Order: sequence, then structure tokens, then C-alpha cells
Amino acid sequence: MSGMLGAAVRPTRVRYGVLALIATGTLINYLDRTILGIAAPALTKELAISPTLMGVIFSAFSWTYAASQVPGGAFLDRFGTRLTYMLSVGFWSFFTLLHAVIGSVAGLFGLRLLLGIAESPCFPANSRVVATWFPRNERAMATGVYTVGEYIGLAFLSPVLFLMLAHWGWRSLFLVAGALGMVFAVVWWLRYREPRDSRANAAELALIVEGGGLVEQPAKQRVDWSAAGRLLRTRQMWGICLGQFAGNSTLVFFLTWFPTYLAVERHMDWLKIGFFAVLPFIAASIGVLFGGWWSDRMLRQGRSPNVARKLPIILGLLLASTIVSANFIDDNRLVIAVLSLAFFAQGMAALGWTLVSDIAPQGMLGVTGGIFNLAANLAGIVTPIIIGAIVAATGSFVYAIGFIGVVALLGALSYIVILGDVKRIEL
Repeated sequence: MSGMLGAAVRPTRVRYGVLALIATGTLINYLDRTILGIAAPALTKELAISPTLMGVIFSAFSWTYAASQVPGGAFLDRFGTRLTYMLSVGFWSFFTLLHAVIGSVAGLFGLRLLLGIAESPCFPANSRVVATWFPRNERAMATGVYTVGEYIGLAFLSPVLFLMLAHWGWRSLFLVAGALGMVFAVVWWLRYREPRDSRANAAELALIVEGGGLVEQPAKQRVDWSAAGRLLRTRQMWGICLGQFAGNSTLVFFLTWFPTYLAVERHMDWLKIGFFAVLPFIAASIGVLFGGWWSDRMLRQGRSPNVARKLPIILGLLLASTIVSANFIDDNRLVIAVLSLAFFAQGMAALGWTLVSDIAPQGMLGVTGGIFNLAANLAGIVTPIIIGAIVAATGSFVYAIGFIGVVALLGALSYIVILGDVKRIEL
């Protein structure tokens, strides 16, 4: 009798509360790294920064962010999600706050480097949380929900941020964002627990385990660097890394040069920029959620992981390449429509972290995520510098937009030709 009652117990939904935590952390993460793009038109005038130098400053974050990915992933595997995430959020928010008091290009450059180091464990930690807490047929949805934090927060906060910029200056943006993140670091430490230490009941834990969730994964693991070297040589890693580099190039354009593009190339004033900047981010938010929903739905309907995981990404990258058509349109409203479509498509393609959860070797989620994010964020190094150099040389964004479109096509080819089967890598 007691066994029948136990079997009838409904699973709790503690994992959705955990998902809300990492979605909030991701929102703050992207707010802190991208408000420089919003501040850039005003900041460049005050500090007399050229387009070429601004491209380097935009890129600086990604130098240390990319370089810190594998060490950050190793730290995550060694010390666990709770401590790693708390330290990461706390330090990146403190460095963001310090942006409000800088008075030189050197100071700004140095803080961007420090911000990259501090933020490096965030996405490997997100990936580990999803693989730990969610069954396989919910992972694309979970990845979509926390990834949408990158976009939807900026979409709805953009008008507020531009109003703050107009009334209180660019320094106010960094002050408020930094303080918000430091509060969240405390909230994370108080609220996050691993599945076995949480309020999740036995039914929810069983549901996660049956779906391939890694609730039994030890909190502390030492890194096998020889295995990491073998991982780097696998076809699957090269496929997802090259593909994510391409998707990130579109994202980086919107997070760095997009407000400047509207101000300089399209001659929009602050209020118009604040309004129009919302629309592509809303479109990207919808794209992220649609891509995750569609991928999980195909998986539940019996489609292979090759189809369910790869198809939304490939179609998204192909559609993102249509951004080049903005070069041939004069009407600003149509340009925003084209950019919104491209960013929607980039959102669809933002399922790469789900593939990390699916293919990472047992016990190497942190390192796999670190390698993946290192390659992905090379786009954060290359793309802003190339765009800045193009704008400085030509006085226009035409060839810069063309560059983004071509890279998106190459990313689609990487997922089609290089990735191969979506399955856990055995080393």
C-alpha cells in the first residue's frame, strides 16, 4: 500500500526555480557586458575614442573571456556550481561598477579585461546546471529559457537605459548594473543547491535520472588534461565550435556596434534608437524560445538528435545571413524589420549549449563547455575589431554587414558537414 502511495507522488518542480535563477544570472551577465555598446556613442565623444580603437575596446572583454574559458571550466569541475557562480557574479559586478569612475582609455581597457576573466565560468556553469537538473527531452527548452535572458532583458531595458543615458550620463548605466549584480550574487548563494541537497522530492529526482540527468555527478572533480587534449581533436567539438563562432558573430554585432550603427549609419536620435533597439532583441527572444521548443518537440516525436538538435540551428544560421539585405534598403523601418528577422534567426541558432550537454564526455561538462565557449567567443575578439576597422576605412557599415552574413553561412556549413552525429563523446 505504501509503495502505491509513493508511486502516486507527483514530481516537484524545483528544477524550474533553478532555471529561473540561471536565467536571471544570464540576464545580468549580458546586461553587464553590453551596456558599453549603449554607452559607446556618448563615451567615445567624452574620451575621444576613434572607431578603430573602439573596436579594440569592444574586443578586449573577449580576449580574457575566451582565454579564461578552459581554466574557468576546470575551476567549475573542481569546486562546483554554487561557489563558482557566486564568485563569478560577485567579481564581474564589482568590475562593472568600477566602469562608472574611470577617466581614461587605459582604465576602460583594463576593466574590460578584468570583466572577461570574471564572467568566464558563467556559461559552462549554466550548461552544467541544465545537464544536472534536466532530463534530456527538456534541455533545449531549459537552454532556450536561460538564453532568452541574454535578449529579453536588454529588449525591455533598452528604453530605460537610453533614458538613463540621456538624463544622467553613461556612468549611471554601469553604477546601476554593477549594484544589481552584487545583490544577485548573494541571492544565488542563498538559493542554489545541487539536486540531492535541494527540496526536490524522490519523484522529481527519478524523473531527472531516467531522462539522463546527472544528479549523481560529484561536486568536485580533478581535470584529466590528457582527456581534454583528446576532446579537442574530436570532430564533434570542431563542428559545434565553428558553428557557434558564426552564430556569436551576429550576436556580437548587436551587443556592441548596433546602437552606433543606428546613430551613425541611420542617423537616428536617442529616443528612436531606444525604441528601435527593442525590436530586434524581442525578435531574438522569440527565436530562442521557438528554437528550444521546436527542438524538444521533435525529440519527443521520435526524431533523432541529429535532426532535432541540428535543424533549428542550421535554419537559423541560414536565415541570419539575410542581414546583408539591410545594405540595399533606405527605409529605416524596413531595415529594423530585416535586422529583427536576422536576430530572430540567430536566437533560433542559440542551441549550441544544448549540444554541449548532449555530447560532453562523462565528468567533463565544465571543460567541454569551456572549450566550446572559448571558440564561440573568439567571435567576440574578431568581430568588433573587423567591424571597427571596416567602418574606419570606409566610413560605412555596408561591408561590415556583409561580413556578418557570410560568416553565418559558413556556420551553417559547419553544422551540416563537420559536426556528425549528436551523441556523447567517448574518450
